[in-house]
Amino acid sequence: MAEVKARPIASFPVASDLPRVRSGKVPELPILEKRNWLIHLHYIRKDYDACKMAIKEQLQESYGMCEYAIYVQALIFRLEGKIQESLELFQTCAILNPQSADNLKQVARSLFLLGKHKAAIEVYSDAAKLNKKDWEIFHNLGVCYMYLKHFNKAKDQLNTALELNRHDLTYVILGKIHLLEGNAEKAIEVYKKAVEFSPENTELLTTLGLLYLQLGVYQKAFEHLGNALTYDPSNYKAILAAGSMMQMHGDFDVALTKYRVVACAVPESPPLWNNIGMCFFGKKKYVAAISCLKRANYLAPFDWKILYNLGLVHLMMQQYASAFHFISAAVYLQPRLGELYMLLAVALTNLADAGNAKLAYQKAAALDKYNPLVNLNYAILLYNQGEKKEAILQYQEMEKKVNMQKDSSAVEFDPEMVDIAQKLGASLQLGESSVWTKPAKDAKSKQRGSSASKSAGTQPLGSNQALGQAMSSAAGYGKTIQFLPGTSVQQAKSPSLPLEPDPDPEPSPEETEMQEQRRKSQPVAQEGDA
Repeated sequence: MAEVKARPIASFPVASDLPRVRSGKVPELPILEKRNWLIHLHYIRKDYDACKMAIKEQLQESYGMCEYAIYVQALIFRLEGKIQESLELFQTCAILNPQSADNLKQVARSLFLLGKHKAAIEVYSDAAKLNKKDWEIFHNLGVCYMYLKHFNKAKDQLNTALELNRHDLTYVILGKIHLLEGNAEKAIEVYKKAVEFSPENTELLTTLGLLYLQLGVYQKAFEHLGNALTYDPSNYKAILAAGSMMQMHGDFDVALTKYRVVACAVPESPPLWNNIGMCFFGKKKYVAAISCLKRANYLAPFDWKILYNLGLVHLMMQQYASAFHFISAAVYLQPRLGELYMLLAVALTNLADAGNAKLAYQKAAALDKYNPLVNLNYAILLYNQGEKKEAILQYQEMEKKVNMQKDSSAVEFDPEMVDIAQKLGASLQLGESSVWTKPAKDAKSKQRGSSASKSAGTQPLGSNQALGQAMSSAAGYGKTIQFLPGTSVQQAKSPSLPLEPDPDPEPSPEETEMQEQRRKSQPVAQEGDA
């Protein structure tokens, strides 16, 4: 018989090779970002202490390699005012992830907050190479260029930002650059586009109304300020502007009613108390006017317009030493305004300092090419000093300015100024000048008074000072939002908010004169009587 070979027995897996039954617990994996959700949750709840503890634990486990934890830690440092520390942490994030435009944006933002605008521009430019569709980068580049006074480059960057994505803040800063350049017409065009894009933005409506008010287009100014108050009846800037317009037209009681509303919202506003003081000045309540103006001066000691008004009220009260004190301080802060030197000369004349008064008049005449009051006051001083030839020269210069104003526009002169000029002409044996043949209207009906009409060199005085302040603050709206580092942080990373300049980096653009400026004719009469 043949031998039968045994078949090999198939091998079966041993018990140890059998698949294990899964337990209900998920195995822990060594992930660097496993606490990111907790960090994000604490951050958006503004529980920064718990957020710091979670960040510390995360960084200990990841040996400092968790990008998101470092990023949020830097945001918290920025909120606490530790800008340099936040810059160092954002730079660490940029090293860990050099292809992230968000990291570079935050580095540039910290540099901007430290005032290093050139370095910020370089970093923003690198971020723009990584993300060419981010409007915030170009917006922030425009803000940095604006601080460096490179207005053309700033406008180019802001226009690029608007092409990518239109935002109210970009329009506001672009309009502010036009105002810094002294181009109010261009600024109005920009703000009109902004209002078309965002018709319910009260800050834009208020700013546009103030610009129209500056140019003397009162109908459109009322329209836009009214729209602003329709959407926000408690908008104190629009109320302040409306009160200023009423004050300009002599409605002091109605203006004071408006200012009471503003005082509830911003009781420590220097322009508010300046306007209240000038309302009392218009009502001939000089003690109350000085009290309000001194409060405004306490709140804004370097505002030359408030100092000007204080000097003017003290001149009216014949307190010439105090007037000299305030006007000389205003001259130091605003040395390019001829009318300040004229009032300084009036105070010096009444303090029996004719020599320095002549020097002040010469400076005023050299700076102010439009206001005939400067030459009239100077001629009176020279006549009283017995210098008749020089007085005649100043009188003739005054006539040239008057003729120039009458040719350019219909100007109404103060009757008291006309009377003093006629008397001085008779004293100088010149006869009544032909420039005064046109009958002057009553002082209450005139709008600009004894000073020159709309001249390019005229600065806002009296009640118009509030308009300058309200406009600058409106142009810098959103300041409280600007430096908040993204409270709605997405777990990816919080976006870098667009930069915004501080209000009033430069003096506000020149505006039209207000009704209170006519009071400057009073020192002329006093000087003539002397």
